[in-house]
Amino acid sequence: MTSRGSDGGDITQLLELMRVGDTRARDALVPLVYRDLEQIAEAYARRPGVTLEPHGLVHELYERLSRGRLDARDRKHFFAVAALAMRQILVDRARRRSAARRGGNVERVSLAEVPGAAAGLDLVAITSALAKLETLSPRQARIVELRCLVGLTVPETAEALGTSERTVHSEWRLARAWLVRTLELEASHG
Repeated sequence: MTSRGSDGGDITQLLELMRVGDTRARDALVPLVYRDLEQIAEAYARRPGVTLEPHGLVHELYERLSRGRLDARDRKHFFAVAALAMRQILVDRARRRSAARRGGNVERVSLAEVPGAAAGLDLVAITSALAKLETLSPRQARIVELRCLVGLTVPETAEALGTSERTVHSEWRLARAWLVRTLELEASHG
């Protein structure tokens, strides 16, 4: 992911200004990151069952981020936060649709990054599994989110978490195995 029209330093500087409440910095940040956010949204939009267009997802993300305080440290952390917020927007939509249909036809995604996981798991099941993992190992949950949902490489994940690549590899293997087992159990009992 590259920052079109600016380097990561400009983005980091704007994020620092936003943390202290400078609304002009937020307005200056949007054009710098819009295309990258749209690429993340396009990846989400390609998933089966997702009905929100990339532009609409970026717009909802902007609305959500402008209502709350954004505490991103730098460019990579910003995109990680943004990708997680997009996922949450889609999960919220899936839950609303599921509730409206009384449990039927929740949005489906493929968890291709977790080998052995059944294709077509719903966003609610994935979010539930990640929440359980979060209680067991917050770092493993962050690694899964950054690797699967944000698309960071092992070195980028290590940098974002301030840990070694070796640790990311080790925790990634454990988290994948745990997720595969948990999601398969949920699918067989669902």
